[in-house]
Amino acid sequence: MGTGLLLGAAAGVELLHLAPAAVRLPPVKRLLARRTAGWGTVPGHLALTFDDGPDPRGTPPILDALDALGLRATFFLLGAMLERSPDLGRELVARGHEVAVHGWHHGRQYYPAPARDLRELRRATEAVTALTGTPPLWYRPPYGVLTAGQALAARRLGLRTVLWTAWGRDWEPGATGPSVLATARPHLTGGATLLLHDSDCTSAPDSWRAALAALPLLAAHCRARGITLGPLRDHGIPRSGSGGRVSRAGNAIAGPPVQ
Repeated sequence: MGTGLLLGAAAGVELLHLAPAAVRLPPVKRLLARRTAGWGTVPGHLALTFDDGPDPRGTPPILDALDALGLRATFFLLGAMLERSPDLGRELVARGHEVAVHGWHHGRQYYPAPARDLRELRRATEAVTALTGTPPLWYRPPYGVLTAGQALAARRLGLRTVLWTAWGRDWEPGATGPSVLATARPHLTGGATLLLHDSDCTSAPDSWRAALAALPLLAAHCRARGITLGPLRDHGIPRSGSGGRVSRAGNAIAGPPVQ
């Protein structure tokens, strides 16, 4: 085989590897991959999700803020972070939140390695199950870049891949509670999935404070519009390999009335 054919074959393999990442593009999210993007089917429900924890600095104050607002959320955990703070993982569950998988490390998987993808995702899934006592239902790849290897590994492990449809860019330097709300506001609708972070392990130092400051603002905004904030388990997205919706647990609470 000539050099040109080898390069062409390699490019084809890379294209197939990265093809699922197209689901992150807004038109694909809206039209072709709504469930993977995070669009739910429960009327008026917005899924509240956090990535990159558990973090001893960011997670506890965010849990306290969620308790004060009467809210429950889904936390996409990194295996390496959970291994360092297993008690926080158990506390998430004890407080009524849902745990999900964000991978072992927060790395970019640009090159095909299906065996690696399965090994690392299985390791993270088993850690979440063992250290929190709850088998996860959901997977979100780091940076929202879903590769073919990750998609196949998630399916093999019985995980449903879910990205997001709204974010507040809380990870950026200089982000504040009002800036997070302003960025997310146009996309805060029933059926949407909101991405926030309870850790700064992959972002600007103390960036989790922007998410913390935004929580009461987001809750008030949604309450005023009749939108209920809650975890993915209440969002009406089918579980991996099932034809029905995830059963509602009754834990999605919109919070106290606006004063």
